[in-house]
Amino acid sequence: MAGPTTARRGEKKSLSGPPSAAAPPGRRFRWERLPLRAPSRRSLIIILIVAVLLGAFGVWALYASNWLRVERVSPTGTKVLTPHEVIAAADAPMNAPLASVDTDALAHRLRARLPRIKTVDVERSWPHTISLKVTERVPELLLRSGKKFVEVDAGGVRFATVGTAPKGVPLLEMAVSDSQSLHRFGIDRLRRAAVEVAQDLPAAVRKDVRKVRVRSYDAITLELAGGRTVAWGSREQGAEKAKVLTALLKAARDARHFDISVPSAPAVSGS
Repeated sequence: MAGPTTARRGEKKSLSGPPSAAAPPGRRFRWERLPLRAPSRRSLIIILIVAVLLGAFGVWALYASNWLRVERVSPTGTKVLTPHEVIAAADAPMNAPLASVDTDALAHRLRARLPRIKTVDVERSWPHTISLKVTERVPELLLRSGKKFVEVDAGGVRFATVGTAPKGVPLLEMAVSDSQSLHRFGIDRLRRAAVEVAQDLPAAVRKDVRKVRVRSYDAITLELAGGRTVAWGSREQGAEKAKVLTALLKAARDARHFDISVPSAPAVSGS
């Protein structure tokens, strides 16, 4: 009788022993968030002082120190103008704080003093340089002025007077003194019309053009090398007229006069 009883007691003891270290199935760990502590008043004061000191140092470095001052002006993009001309016209404030340079005023000054400049981008190149990215006007036509020539760009703007005519640029002759077109359109619009005609010409034809003559808005003519003439008419339908003229110059090589004022009905004579 004692044996079975002892076994049972042993079983009870084993069941009532210490709990296992493993978590019972289905039980989850719970993470507790620690409360965030707001910075103390002393810490805030220190942060504020550091921020003010850094800001003051930045202002001093930009405007009062010798670290970030204008020491050089670097122009790029010049073709006819020289870098020296651009630097002189810019008149940048040398040894001034680079941050204080008025880039808009400098760009305006350059365009006013050098009309050949079409656009200019003024940039600060830290730590010591002002960069000038220049785009020059390109002459489309020339106006004779005594023994000199006035260059006219794509917008009809007269921007420079030169002693020698640039190679490959046709001469513009404005014969509109008694034309009604002068009173109706004005000289500037007539000049722009002539420029647009020159721009419509393909390169193969343009190289042979010696003169563009404007008698009225509807009477623009071209003089080509070899004494050939082209009655262009108005500036309207320029692209179509250019195609017709190119074809006629190839088909009628001995012709002296070409009339493409009405591109759908061109005429050739003098062959």
